Amino acid sequence: MLHSTLALSLLLIAVSSNLAMAIKKEKRAPQTLSRGWGDDVIWVQTYEEGLYQAKKSNKPLMVIHHLEDCQYCQALKKAFAENEEIQEMAQNDFVMLNLMHETTDKNLSPDGQYVPRIMFVDPSLTVRADITGRYSNRLYTYEPQDIPFLIENMKKALRLIQTEL
Repeated sequence: MLHSTLALSLLLIAVSSNLAMAIKKEKRAPQTLSRGWGDDVIWVQTYEEGLYQAKKSNKPLMVIHHLEDCQYCQALKKAFAENEEIQEMAQNDFVMLNLMHETTDKNLSPDGQYVPRIMFVDPSLTVRADITGRYSNRLYTYEPQDIPFLIENMKKALRLIQTEL
C-alpha cells in the first residue's frame, strides 16, 4: 500500500512537471497596448483616458484606428514602429492611442470608418479635421510611403498647440 501510494505520488509529480514545462513553452509574449506600433511608447487604453491625458498634459492626442487582419494597417504599423523620429515624438510629445474598434465620438470618422486612419485631437479636446493625409477619398489614411508626410503632420499638430492654445 505504501509503495503504491509512493508510486502514484511520483507519477503525479512527473506528469505535473511535464505539463508545466509544456505550458511554459507555449506561453507567448504578453500583448501590450502598443500592439506593435511602438513598445517604448506609453499608450493609453481608451479614448476617454486619452482625452483626459491630453488635457492634463497639454499634449495632442494621436488616435490610430486599425485592425489586426488588415494588410494596409500591418504595413503602416511596421513603418511607424521602425521610424525613429516618429517613435521619439510619440514618446515625448503626444498622448498615444491605437484602437481596433470605433469610438462613440463621430468626429473621429468625419469621412468614414476605414482603416488605417490617424487623427489628432488637441488639448482643448478639438478633433483636428484640418490635419489630413494625402488622399482626397480617405482624408486621414496614411500608407508606409507617407511616413514623411505623417511626421510633418505630427509637427503641425505640435505647432498648432503653441499658436492656437
